Amino acid sequence: MSKIIFTGGGSAGHVTPNLALMKKLSSEKWEVFYVGSKSGQESSIIAHLKPKVQYFAISTGKLRRYFSWRNFIDPFKIIFGILGAWRICGQVKPSIVFSKGSFVAFPVVVAAWVRHIPVIIHESDFSPGLANRLSFPFASKICTSFAESAKYFSDKYKKKLVYTGLPIRSELLLGDAKLGREFCGFDLKKKIILVQGGGLGADSVNKLVREILPKLLPDFQIVHSCGKDKVDENLKNQKGYVQFEYINEEMPHILAAADLVVSRAGSNSVYELVALKKPHILLPLSKESSRGDQILNAKHFEALGLSSAIYPEDQTSDNLYRQIEFLAQNLDEAKQKFADYTMLDSVAIISALLKDSANIGI
Repeated sequence: MSKIIFTGGGSAGHVTPNLALMKKLSSEKWEVFYVGSKSGQESSIIAHLKPKVQYFAISTGKLRRYFSWRNFIDPFKIIFGILGAWRICGQVKPSIVFSKGSFVAFPVVVAAWVRHIPVIIHESDFSPGLANRLSFPFASKICTSFAESAKYFSDKYKKKLVYTGLPIRSELLLGDAKLGREFCGFDLKKKIILVQGGGLGADSVNKLVREILPKLLPDFQIVHSCGKDKVDENLKNQKGYVQFEYINEEMPHILAAADLVVSRAGSNSVYELVALKKPHILLPLSKESSRGDQILNAKHFEALGLSSAIYPEDQTSDNLYRQIEFLAQNLDEAKQKFADYTMLDSVAIISALLKDSANIGI
């Protein structure tokens, strides 16, 4: 039986694409393992999988571009992480390692390379993050979500690039709108807006939406995934508005029920909304709060006519309300634009690549 180690974590965005591939390979009798951190979101996400996936935790550190006293400690954590991953690779003896990125993944990638285990890396965003850039020398193949990402890679890595798109969980496509409305306590009389601010929630998105609730609720019902410890107790009994820290198993049904979505512009979120042909408004993070990858994601899908976006300098409650009103009045036109767009079958492409590479050294 072929064995594979998946890695990636820190946030849900570095984990959820792995889930789609893990399900596919498990159905084909691969033995699947996961290596992540002790306290990141990946540990709780993997713990809920059925059938169970054996999870290994390693020491992790982060290399920062700014001064922090932790910069003196984290290199040692990374070294311990590499040693731990080296031991795990020796114990599991995988045919291949698949990395979704982040500083959780870097020690695993290095350890696999030392043991001559082939590594395939996936980059979700337009431009690669620091952890993935550090990992590229140790990879046999680098998958990208966007064909245009090639311009962000140096010539020595371009021969490794494979445009695959982004793996989407198949269960997202199987939602039941009736179950979604029942879960939220909504009826058929008003359109439903889903607000999602990312895996950890987003204070600024929460604030914008709550500011315009009095104007939205006469015409809409709103389900809000607001993040851990970010439920507003004063709004708990507000009719037509329901809040959740995090929506897990019910998300496919809520997405099916939603008429439109307000979301951050992480690549996973946007790809999922496009796959579901769900009209949406993107609120990308600013360059001050990120490396600007969400702005690039939003501009790409906006240029294709598939997304509406409000960029950081224009993210006000008034602008959001106007955009919601406009999109709600033009839902049929927005849905029609998805009809002309074909997504790659990323799960099939990457699975085939993993099988082809499993017995090839670096």
